[in-house]
Amino acid sequence: MAEPRIRVSAILRWRGSLLLCRHEKAGREHWLLPGGGVNSGESLVNALHRELAEEVGVTDEVPVEGPVAIVDSIAPVRSFAAKHVVHIIFAGDLSGRSLEAVTSHDAAVRGHRLFTPDELDEVVLHPPIQRFLRRWQPGDPVVYLGALWTP
Repeated sequence: MAEPRIRVSAILRWRGSLLLCRHEKAGREHWLLPGGGVNSGESLVNALHRELAEEVGVTDEVPVEGPVAIVDSIAPVRSFAAKHVVHIIFAGDLSGRSLEAVTSHDAAVRGHRLFTPDELDEVVLHPPIQRFLRRWQPGDPVVYLGALWTP
């Protein structure tokens, strides 16, 4: 059985909205917090800064808080390669920055968009943490959100 994959991501706030990355798989659109996998020997924060540079073009190190949440994504159906991702979520504030230059160097990212908390229920979000994102405030204690899966 394969080991769980560790994925770091960030709640990136900008003027009351959250920045999400659009992905497509099998012709279906879904959204993720910006981030990605942690390489062996890489710290969580270093991996996060590398992924933010790759996925949203933020090359300077955004100050981050956290982790603010942890989520397990465990596929309910056991297949040849069982899927288990541990999401470690940080938070950062992009205020004072222009988002006009947001670009991705990651082929998996198909675009970006700012969402107000009220718009989050309109999209397929992996993992499905819309409720948490609507309620989270800087300084909140870290929380384990459980095992959540969106096919």
